[in-house]
Amino acid sequence: MSRLQESLEQGKFTITGEVGPPKGVDLHHCMDEEVSYIKDRVVAINVTDNQSSVMRISSLSICALLAQQGLEPILQITCRDRNRLGIQGDILGAYVLGIRNILALTGDHNTAGDHPDSKPVYDLDSVSLLTALTSLKNGKDLAGEELNGIPEDIIPGAIVTPGADPVEMQLIKMEIKIEAGARFFQTQAIYDPKVFESFMNKASRYKVPVLCGIVIIKSAGMAKYMNNFVPGVQVPDTMITPLKEASKEDRPKKSIELMAEFIKEVKPMCQGLHIMAMGWERYVPELLDICDL
Repeated sequence: MSRLQESLEQGKFTITGEVGPPKGVDLHHCMDEEVSYIKDRVVAINVTDNQSSVMRISSLSICALLAQQGLEPILQITCRDRNRLGIQGDILGAYVLGIRNILALTGDHNTAGDHPDSKPVYDLDSVSLLTALTSLKNGKDLAGEELNGIPEDIIPGAIVTPGADPVEMQLIKMEIKIEAGARFFQTQAIYDPKVFESFMNKASRYKVPVLCGIVIIKSAGMAKYMNNFVPGVQVPDTMITPLKEASKEDRPKKSIELMAEFIKEVKPMCQGLHIMAMGWERYVPELLDICDL
C-alpha cells in the first residue's frame, strides 16, 4: 500500500503537491529546487504529463527518480499522446519502478500546446483509462489477456471541477469515474469557499476522498487570465483587488495570506489539499505553516 493510499484510507488530512518536468534534460530546477521545497510537507507529488500539450521530459522518468529518492510520486497519465498499448505498458513499467499512484486524465488537445500539428490519439479517455487500471489491478489487460504478475496495489485517482457550471455534469462524471475505479479525487483550482462548500455537500454522498485543488495566484494578471481562459475556474475580486493594489515586493506575501485564508475556510469541508505552486514552491512551507498544516 502506498503512503498516499494509507493516509487517505485512515481518514487523515492529506496534502499533495505538484511539479512540472522540464523541457529538456536539465533537472536542477525541478528536482533540486521545486521538489526540495515541498518534499517534507506533502504525502505525495504529482508529476504532470506534457501539461497544456507542451512537450516536456516524460512524467514517468521524473516519477522514477522521485521513487528512487524514497519520495512518493503520483504519475499523471493523459490519453492524448498514447494508445491503449502504450498506456498499459507505461502503467506496468511504472509499477515495476515502484510507482503506485496514478492520476487519470483525458488531456488538453494538441492545438493548445507547442506542437499544434501533432496527431492526437485519445484512444482512451479518463474514464476508460480508469477502467484499464482496474482491469490491470484484477490481472487482465484490455484485451482480456491474463497478466504474469498482478499490480493489485495501484491506487487510481481522477480529477473533478467544483466550479463548473452546471456542476451537475461534474457530479455525474465523478460517479462514473468512481464506478470505473477512481479511489480519490484532486479538484481543479477553486477559490470561492461557498462554491466549494456547495459542491462538497453534493459530492459527499460518494464517500471518496476529495483533495481541494489550489493554484497559488501570483498576480492580478494571472487571476484575470484564469478567469478568461480556464474553464470552471473563477478567481473572485476579493482576491484580485488586494493583489492588484500590492506592490511587486509585497505581492508574494499578500498572495500567501489570501491562499491561507481560503485554505482555513475549506479545510473542514474536504480530506486534503492539492497544491499547485506553479514555480512558487519556495512559498509552500510558509503557506502551510500559516495554516498549521
